[in-house]
Amino acid sequence: STTNSMNHGRFRHTATVLINGKVLVTGGWSDGALNSSELYDPLTGTWTTTGTMNYTRDYHTLSVLTNGKVLVTGGYTGVDALNDAELYDPSAETWIMTDSMNNARYDHTASVLPNGKVLVTGGRTGIILNSVELYNASTEIWTTTVSMNNARSDHTASVLPNGKVLVTGGYNSHGTLNSSELYDPSTETWTATGSMNDARYMHT
Repeated sequence: STTNSMNHGRFRHTATVLINGKVLVTGGWSDGALNSSELYDPLTGTWTTTGTMNYTRDYHTLSVLTNGKVLVTGGYTGVDALNDAELYDPSAETWIMTDSMNNARYDHTASVLPNGKVLVTGGRTGIILNSVELYNASTEIWTTTVSMNNARSDHTASVLPNGKVLVTGGYNSHGTLNSSELYDPSTETWTATGSMNDARYMHT
């Protein structure tokens, strides 16, 4: 079955399901980077515009925090990579700036850990990054943590049932990667794990 269309055509955007069940779509590209946001209500099948981000961005990430707010990180304006981060409050439908990341990046990943912190890995600016940082939702402060063994962008990061984070594939100056590594939040360390059978990037 079909449902209603968004108010703005866009690609390279992000979408996430909020605690209230609505879907928040942010940014992306349409003849330029966008800062507009929209909400989809699955009960009515309708889209409504909501608060506008402070920065235009695509290739960014969107993470629902344990307090229900939504953290957007990094991205690309069409000219520059961003280190800026913003918080969306679903109850007020507003965006406010929060602490900036230590490194500008896009084509990165962001994962909400069991302890409520957000782990951001890799991505690119003019170069491809192996740097990693953590956002503390309680203090709204970013701290650097141990870098990955491999620089990578366009990779994936998955939080496992044991709380560790599996990073797979991606791309760097050596080409497309089949390597994988595990992040342990309790020790803040990365260890190599089995490689995929096929190298890949921009995968899911």
